[in-house]
Amino acid sequence: MSETTRTDDRRFPDALADVARADFDYADGHGVDFEPYAAFDSAEETTDWLRHWTGNHELDGDAYRVFGQDGTGGLAAIWCGRPGQSLTAQPVVFMGSEGELGIVAGNLSDFLWVLADGLGPMEATAYEDRTPRPDAALAALAERHATTPRRAAREIIAEARAEFPTFAEDIDALCR
Repeated sequence: MSETTRTDDRRFPDALADVARADFDYADGHGVDFEPYAAFDSAEETTDWLRHWTGNHELDGDAYRVFGQDGTGGLAAIWCGRPGQSLTAQPVVFMGSEGELGIVAGNLSDFLWVLADGLGPMEATAYEDRTPRPDAALAALAERHATTPRRAAREIIAEARAEFPTFAEDIDALCR
């Protein structure tokens, strides 16, 4: 990742702190498989993860802020893909333990609406046909923190993927 995509901001956003306290119902595989963290992984942990995920030990993880995982160890992160923008304006991505890879939302606010619609990072990436299961508590959380209007999760995901159409290919190109 180039220097222009990085940010040194590692302050955990209030919205993610609230997400970390939320309950996610796995519902025997029909709900949300997401375990949010109470803080970002350290820069060292993130670099170690990215190097192992890609097999490329020349990379660093400076462009990512890992903030949660699914039950298999796939990670959700903020990707600092918009040079000069605040951390909350950066896209949310998912890199799964089995190679799943994708943009989840264009910014943290939209990510909150994806959660409110009953989709976690893994579901948004790996199960495009999953029927949303709106969650009232997560909708209330999004209403407290979101700066973007509520939209359907699929609309948010499609919009973000259209903005960053080569994200998966760019990551795949880093793999060894």
